[in-house]
Amino acid sequence: MSKRYLVSEDYSHSPQSATFTLPSSRSPCSYFLCSSFLSPPSLQPLRFPITSLRDWLTPKELCHSMNDKELLWRASMVPHIDEYPYNRTPKVAFMFLTRGSLPLAPLWEMFFKGHEGLYSIYLHRPPGFTNKHPESPVFYERQIPSKPAEWGRATMIDAERRLLANALLDFSNERFVLLSETCIPVFNFSTIYNYLTNSNQSFLGSFDDPRHTGRGRYNKKMRPAVTLSDWRKGSQWFEVHRKVAIEMISDVKYHPVFRDHCRPPCYMDEHYFPTLVTKILPEMNSNRSITWVDWSGGGSHPRRFVRKDVSEAFLNQIRNGFKCTYNGGITSVCFLFARKFHPSTLDPLLRIAPGLLGFRS
Repeated sequence: MSKRYLVSEDYSHSPQSATFTLPSSRSPCSYFLCSSFLSPPSLQPLRFPITSLRDWLTPKELCHSMNDKELLWRASMVPHIDEYPYNRTPKVAFMFLTRGSLPLAPLWEMFFKGHEGLYSIYLHRPPGFTNKHPESPVFYERQIPSKPAEWGRATMIDAERRLLANALLDFSNERFVLLSETCIPVFNFSTIYNYLTNSNQSFLGSFDDPRHTGRGRYNKKMRPAVTLSDWRKGSQWFEVHRKVAIEMISDVKYHPVFRDHCRPPCYMDEHYFPTLVTKILPEMNSNRSITWVDWSGGGSHPRRFVRKDVSEAFLNQIRNGFKCTYNGGITSVCFLFARKFHPSTLDPLLRIAPGLLGFRS
């Protein structure tokens, strides 16, 4: 019997609607989403018939029973005919890797407002997480099946690949950006969408760091697959083109090497993707991140910003205070997102956003 599998589509509920009522009981997928990876692997057929190409390309929901191996295999499928047989509008997949709730959701709600059909949203949360507060409409039922993810461990990379794979199931997703619950956009949606979809490169930080926190983490047991000259370091928070995303989730050669030999004080989320992309698709990467963070304080984590830190001058410095290359030219627009912002920053950000960032209030 022929089996068909779920893919994903963005759920967009316009904030302009007068009301948004959550169901009185949990969604039929709620428990399924949080526990599907605890059951034995099984590729289940869809619970509704696929009658057209659109049903396969434009998924209706995110819940599925695929385990990671099945999901990555499914997401790695690539059409060999470049021309799409339908009118395709490229979308940006916003992938949120979170520890739970999204305290800055109202800002993102304002950011996405009026741009339905140009984005998809995916949430990776700890298994079993239940939001104590009503979900923001734009994030409602956007959670993918998840597993625990630990900072600095291989499970963090697994979570990132899980997000990429789920997002790749929607063939309209062309660009993929990884964000956390502490991230904010520093430009409006149209600016970010055009910047990403018109770029001829991805934005994944990758550089050769000669210090003990760079080359010093290299393990000789990685040879010959990964040599010291291959070794790269970069930010965990990336943005990539669809072609790069497919390679990132399809890799079976280098991932086991990193999983077995890059363990603290080697942090896989800082080295695996930078090294992988530099080895296999260097021409498609700008070697820089578009998510700004402040490392001036030193230590293992960047500075966290609170309410008193937020001002127009501060945000403008992030928006226009740097120089970088974009499509072969020089630009002052280098960062489209920023982190780490404490929940207390929400109120001042909401006040500033309509005027400075051009968000629709």
